[in-house]
Amino acid sequence: MDKNVKAQETQPLKDRVNNRSRRINSLAFREFIGSGWGERKDPPPTPSPAKEYLPQRYQKLGAHFRGERLVIPAGNYKVRSNDCDYRFRAHSAFAHLTGLGGELEPDAALVLEPLTDKEGTPLDNSPADTQSFTHRGIIFFRPQAPRSSEEFYSDSTYGEFWVGPRMTLTQMEAVTGLQARPLDTLPDQLAKDAGLVQLRVIRNVDSCVQAAVEKVRQEAGLVTGEDAKAIDEKLEEAASVLRLQKDDAEIKELQQAVAITKRGFEDMIRVLPRATGHRRGERVIEGAFGARAREEGNGLGYDTIAASGNHANTLHWIDNDGQVREGDLILIDAGVEADSLYTADITRTLPVNGKFTPVQAKVYNAVLDACEAGLAQANKPGCRFKDVHDAAVATLVKHLDSWGLLPVSAEQTLSEDGGEYRRWMPHGVSHHLGLDVHDCAQAARDMYMDAPLEPGMCFTIEPGLYFHQDDELLPEELRGIGVRIEDDVLVEKDGSVRRLSEDIPRTIEDVEAWMTRVQAG
Repeated sequence: MDKNVKAQETQPLKDRVNNRSRRINSLAFREFIGSGWGERKDPPPTPSPAKEYLPQRYQKLGAHFRGERLVIPAGNYKVRSNDCDYRFRAHSAFAHLTGLGGELEPDAALVLEPLTDKEGTPLDNSPADTQSFTHRGIIFFRPQAPRSSEEFYSDSTYGEFWVGPRMTLTQMEAVTGLQARPLDTLPDQLAKDAGLVQLRVIRNVDSCVQAAVEKVRQEAGLVTGEDAKAIDEKLEEAASVLRLQKDDAEIKELQQAVAITKRGFEDMIRVLPRATGHRRGERVIEGAFGARAREEGNGLGYDTIAASGNHANTLHWIDNDGQVREGDLILIDAGVEADSLYTADITRTLPVNGKFTPVQAKVYNAVLDACEAGLAQANKPGCRFKDVHDAAVATLVKHLDSWGLLPVSAEQTLSEDGGEYRRWMPHGVSHHLGLDVHDCAQAARDMYMDAPLEPGMCFTIEPGLYFHQDDELLPEELRGIGVRIEDDVLVEKDGSVRRLSEDIPRTIEDVEAWMTRVQAG
């Protein structure tokens, strides 16, 4: 057998993706490429805007887990195809508790180490224990490798030649304010006081970190595997609930994301004339927004919906491969993710030619009325999260009833035995917003839908009406019209609720004037 054929048969599949490259491993080359480098001229590290807020976040989270070691992984690169990865995006709990945004730091892990009392024993869960700060943060990551290392030039995933320099330990500490340690020392930290300190980890984020936690648990006689699932899920839930009320640093990032998103909408308005002449006009719109998102932010907070005409009636239309026709409405649902990873979530429904027809205006104003009703409800004392939805839907039902579309009374359709209105408004009106476009998703119902609005909560108000072109229960003039209006709102410290997206026009008069002004240049 040919030796090359034999080598291929014994080479593992996972290693064959590198067969397209020639590796030079001579000693002469390694010595040459590792020498002759001057001092790096890296700019001084910029502290994370969240740096001063991290102790307070640890205090709130740690109060539920006194004396326990908490492990929050960042996650890993995900393979897109063969040896190409998707851009890295950290798990939201890790981003929130480290303040690291952008595309930092794959494979890293945050350990919240329990503080001890004067006798050196872990703090217990006693309500009488009034110590404010229960944990300190230690971040474990791959620090910058020396240029004399093989990784520097040969590792296409982590090597500086390929992906640029990573932070040093000192730089990481300056950015986050946390103690920073090399990733390979993480197992030692996890094993410290094994058996005396309970371990919790956010699961299904990093298999290596999770395996390291399991190994320590097994060796220390702690609960492991599926038996530990409930313990770990309590940490995941608490980290999600922690984000229900945003601090000032988070609110600032959300406001910036909204501001960039407004500029992205104006970019889309500018290209509308070109989109109407393109076979995939919706992608012309999508592309304009995507450019702004990458120029000024980290990228898109979620896939842009640019749904023209009847496509607006598909709630999550992200194919964006249709034409944009004169006289149609185009529903655009888009949000920029800032470098901090906080995202906006805005929807506007625009007339392609800059002017609403009377029928379009009728549907649009009904949805706008529902937006106002939701905001007015949110400003009432004692409002619960789900009350915003109910107020907006009741307003839409009033319009549907006045147009003679409902097969039953307004009261009946809003009852538990009804629901017919959902043919034209099938989704929820609100969701929490933050590091995830649907933030705090692990919060239990009593902390989410049934909870009263509290200062720092940021959420959307997004009613809509969707009239499919083949819906024979509708008058013909309404068929093919889909309208959604979505704003991002914040509960202020005094309990009042304001739109973060107030500067993005929403009334018919303001939208038409806005489009005219933007397209005029």
